[in-house]
Amino acid sequence: MLPIVKADGAAELALIGRLRFRAAQAGEEINRTAAAVMEDVRVNGYEAVRKYSLQFDKAEPREFSQAELQAAYDGCDPALIQAMEHAAANIRDYNEHLLAKTMEWVSPDGGQVGRIVRGLTRVGIYVPGGTAAYPSSVLMNAVPAKVAGVEEIVMVTPPTSNLNQAVLAAAKIAGVDRVIGVGGIQAVAALTYGTGFIPKVDKLVGPGNAYVAAAKRLAYGTLDIDMVAGPSEVLVLADETANPKFVAADLMSQAEHDRMASAMLITTSKELAEAVDKEIVRQMAYLSRKDIMEASFRDFGAAIVCDTMERAAELANLEAPEHLEICTENPRAVLPLIKNAGAVFLGSWAPEPLGDYLAGPDHVLPTSGTARFFSPLSVDSFLKTMSVLEFSRETLEPMHQEVETFAQAEHLTAHANAVHVRFEEA
Repeated sequence: MLPIVKADGAAELALIGRLRFRAAQAGEEINRTAAAVMEDVRVNGYEAVRKYSLQFDKAEPREFSQAELQAAYDGCDPALIQAMEHAAANIRDYNEHLLAKTMEWVSPDGGQVGRIVRGLTRVGIYVPGGTAAYPSSVLMNAVPAKVAGVEEIVMVTPPTSNLNQAVLAAAKIAGVDRVIGVGGIQAVAALTYGTGFIPKVDKLVGPGNAYVAAAKRLAYGTLDIDMVAGPSEVLVLADETANPKFVAADLMSQAEHDRMASAMLITTSKELAEAVDKEIVRQMAYLSRKDIMEASFRDFGAAIVCDTMERAAELANLEAPEHLEICTENPRAVLPLIKNAGAVFLGSWAPEPLGDYLAGPDHVLPTSGTARFFSPLSVDSFLKTMSVLEFSRETLEPMHQEVETFAQAEHLTAHANAVHVRFEEA
């Protein structure tokens, strides 16, 4: 079930390279479709949004009232409501600890300088509909925006007949201001340009299918986006002390997401790899998404056996996984070796699903190796900053000749003049 590869300097690199590019960019046909719909909405406005909504979702766009959100909340399983409230509280607490503050200080030259931090004005959250709806993602996207001080959060979701009531309840818990039933490329376009009763937003976050992802790429620059996420992935770093039952369970927790999901084990113990493989077969027999997991392990799963944990960590950094679990005798000793990962889970009692739902850090994470340069969604994602500076005549005077020197060197005489005139003899 889980292919086992002995690291030899070539086999493991070939495997990681294949995994890196498994999530191919959207095909040309998808890109053309997304571009055509985006342009149609830009030119023709709400009528184009309505046309595509009727075509693809068989329903007109509409806004859900706060009373409907309350009814969804009241109709949810109380145990789920309790879990969502608990998750929201932890997400809020985590992001409040991260929240950047406005700061000013006196510069070495005596001027007043600093940075002003503001929340974005309006943010859109895209939530897939039907069976692909995840109330946890509503919380993970909306609560950090609330902590950032975003003035208005607009959630869009396809207006399907089987709309997930837990998603609406999560919107109520997170404090989403408006929930609009519109999905697909037309939803992205409406939030990008603003049309009808659907407002233009400053940033759009949240997952979607390949068409939504293509539309988000096209929208970027007119608005900001979180990231274009690929299939889910987990990498477990483990030594001989790891519990194979736990490791197998954690690998399967990601493999069940998608046939293209990647679940990898990198270990210094061949015996552990073999034991994990047996546990996967045993546990998978009683789990519901067996076909998906089998495909994921067959095409994008593997166990790599390395001679040292240092080499294992090097491979982990090369893959830059979305989720990285360190299941070793001393996980904290391995942590300094890690440079690239979306989220790191230390030890046997911090399983990846804890991060998906309840711990507090966000589960919106960079995938497909982009953890080399992207960060998880957080309160920072919903903030913007402005620099501020204030100088007096006395603090500017010792500097003005150097400012003029820079400006003259760049042949910007009006720049130099703007400083020079302040010190001309009357």
